Amino acid sequence: MQNATKNLPEIVFGSSNKADSQRLSRLVKSQQLRKIAPRVYTSNFKDNDDIIVRRNIYQILGKLFPKAVLSHRTALDGGATPDGHIFLTFGYARKIKLPGFTVHLLKGPEATTDDRQFLDGLYMSSIPRAYLENLQTSHEDSAARKTHPREVLEGRLDQLCRIQGEESLNKLRDSARAIADSLHMQTQFKKLNKLIGAILRTRLVSELSSPVARARSLGIPYDPERLIIFNRLFEELNQSKLPIRVSTLSQNEIQILAFFEAYFSNYIEGTEFEISEAYDIVFRQKIPAQRPLDAHDILATFRVVSDSAEMHKTPESFDHFLDLLKTRHHTILAARTDTAPGEFKQIPNRAGETHFVAPDLVKGTLLKGYEMYRAVDVGLARAIFMMFLVAEVHPFVDGNGRMARIMMNAELVKAGLYRIIVPTVYRDDYLTALRAASRSDKTKPIISVLDYAQLFTSQLPYSSYEIAEQAWRACNAFKEPTEAKLLPPELLNLAPKIVEQI
Repeated sequence: MQNATKNLPEIVFGSSNKADSQRLSRLVKSQQLRKIAPRVYTSNFKDNDDIIVRRNIYQILGKLFPKAVLSHRTALDGGATPDGHIFLTFGYARKIKLPGFTVHLLKGPEATTDDRQFLDGLYMSSIPRAYLENLQTSHEDSAARKTHPREVLEGRLDQLCRIQGEESLNKLRDSARAIADSLHMQTQFKKLNKLIGAILRTRLVSELSSPVARARSLGIPYDPERLIIFNRLFEELNQSKLPIRVSTLSQNEIQILAFFEAYFSNYIEGTEFEISEAYDIVFRQKIPAQRPLDAHDILATFRVVSDSAEMHKTPESFDHFLDLLKTRHHTILAARTDTAPGEFKQIPNRAGETHFVAPDLVKGTLLKGYEMYRAVDVGLARAIFMMFLVAEVHPFVDGNGRMARIMMNAELVKAGLYRIIVPTVYRDDYLTALRAASRSDKTKPIISVLDYAQLFTSQLPYSSYEIAEQAWRACNAFKEPTEAKLLPPELLNLAPKIVEQI
């Protein structure tokens, strides 16, 4: 039997016309059609019924229930629930089973001029109507509820406000007010009016139950999608058994290590110098006449990461966290006045396809992240969480990567552990892992990358600048990622060889 009988459409509908009905019966008897639902036949004898219905669902609904309105949660979601429930407003109420779907017919108003024409003669509730419908009382269980829970509606209203601004909520409320009488949904409009008023801070926050909506009402809105990623990283870190790499470096060795930290952290961000040039800038105060601002970036970053007292500071409260971010940012970017040193961004920023947290959500998202940070184990796990929190929020116009790594290493220094340095050759591994967490919610890679970067950093010698520089070079650290791979120090037995050479 072929996938679909030749010259017959995949879906054929029953008819009250006697001639059509007789023809349909002959096609069924000759096994050219088969029945898959009341008044619904198919010429497809290969695929399962639910697959056939799924790809033809709106054609079927439009034929069986002409001019019905896709309504309630179906309208807000733009389709069926994951369990296959579809809600239609029609001339009568009934529950109908189709392969893979449960169709809930709800008696109610027909489509108005505000509702949207959909496929195959169907309509879809306008967004204002859909919100009013979702504020009706529903007594079904969660899977078969015609309405979304109040918390979900509040979250969607907050999302609308985040993306399109507060005026979008005012327009939604005005449109709902205009249609409420004709739909006999005055009670639902009063509920919607209270919700929007609370989100816009013209009514009491007690009207709201959603954490994200309550946060906006209290003036500290946050990005809920980021919290999902933060929570995944939090869980992954709690499940990981990360090593404890205690630092035994002397003060002189720490200064040398801090130099390489400042050098590589700036190189990743595009402030590229030869290592010898960077050494002259930091230790001999030789500022290139053509690149004074770039030189300041290296110097200022070194000033922060080489200051033992500064690097022993970790957040003691949320306000202290914000203060550390702003003061350190002001220090490293003081020469670049166009980047608003020490001030959070006022315009959105992005890197490739990654859009970072919107300016008005920065403080609230940092607060939610900080609350998780406090529950992460002190040490490498907490350092990784701090780095990702700052990098993912991207609170400043520029310098976010350097700030994320400074905050990370301060956590390690305070805990008495080795810092993490990401050399040039390892840059793509690091950035790819960050993107995987940001775009795909895959947090294991960033943990693995930073764990290895700390191991690598801890295995190199820092007894003098010359020894350290040659060790980094022997591991291909200064090469571009396309030129080489980072070589493990223990395989090269670096320290003895370099000492002999020097």
